[in-house]
Amino acid sequence: MTLLYRGPLASCDYDCPYCPFAKRRDRPSTLRADRAALERFTDWVADQEREHPGTRISVLFTPWGEGLVRSWYRAAIVRLSRLPHVERVAIQTNLSGRVEWLADCDLGRAALWTTYHPGQVAHERFLAKAGRLVELGVRFSVGVVGEPEHLAAARRMRAALPREVYLWVNAAEGRTYTDDEAAAWQDLDPHFHYSRHPHASRGLPCRTGESVLSVNGDGDVRRCHFVDTPLGNLYDGSFLGRIGRRACPLATCDCHIGYVHLESLDLYDVFRGGVVERVPAGVGRPPPPGR
Repeated sequence: MTLLYRGPLASCDYDCPYCPFAKRRDRPSTLRADRAALERFTDWVADQEREHPGTRISVLFTPWGEGLVRSWYRAAIVRLSRLPHVERVAIQTNLSGRVEWLADCDLGRAALWTTYHPGQVAHERFLAKAGRLVELGVRFSVGVVGEPEHLAAARRMRAALPREVYLWVNAAEGRTYTDDEAAAWQDLDPHFHYSRHPHASRGLPCRTGESVLSVNGDGDVRRCHFVDTPLGNLYDGSFLGRIGRRACPLATCDCHIGYVHLESLDLYDVFRGGVVERVPAGVGRPPPPGR
């Protein structure tokens, strides 16, 4: 089972013009609620080894805001990475926070899905953080949004990163790419073509709702972040009777955390062993065995 968790947190320390949550501040009450919700979720995952022996769980945190500047996200990743029934725990992050805490994780299980925002952080600062992750032995990917003004910075970052670090490119929302424009991004990310166009999905089988579920801070379970129909609640177990193989109800899917699970695509083969952290098979060092 892979769980995509997103709590109330929506604050971010960056001001990206393409993001609706840029420089948003959460009220103290929201931060307290987010911490309590995350700790409840982490407790639930920890309890599954006892309540359902043989369960294997992977977790991807997909906060609207930046989670790693909050101590409770760092603590949750450390704790989850040390649970024997957790195969992988990762988080989407802009990498603005410190990284030394990762030394406390089981690095056979913890990983980062990082995004480089050229307009928000100096090249040298981000590269230094990435370099430190390499030194620590952290498994991670680096990505950029395919805005035209980011192309030069993305090329510079790709040239500076170690070859074992995968650099992915997300097509900018609402942007149509000419073949020449797409080719420039494809040179940086050999898998950019998956992001270039939305994928027709209605009626197609998808792993979401069966082996992949979305969970919010209240514990409400949905098949994915993009389908609002609830399946039940994590904490009362009401979701269990409604999980199963089903077709996608949406016309298209245009976000990697959604379409990576479409069975009509070969992305589980492309990212074998690294679906949660967005690292392709055969790229970089494989995760070390868990302690």
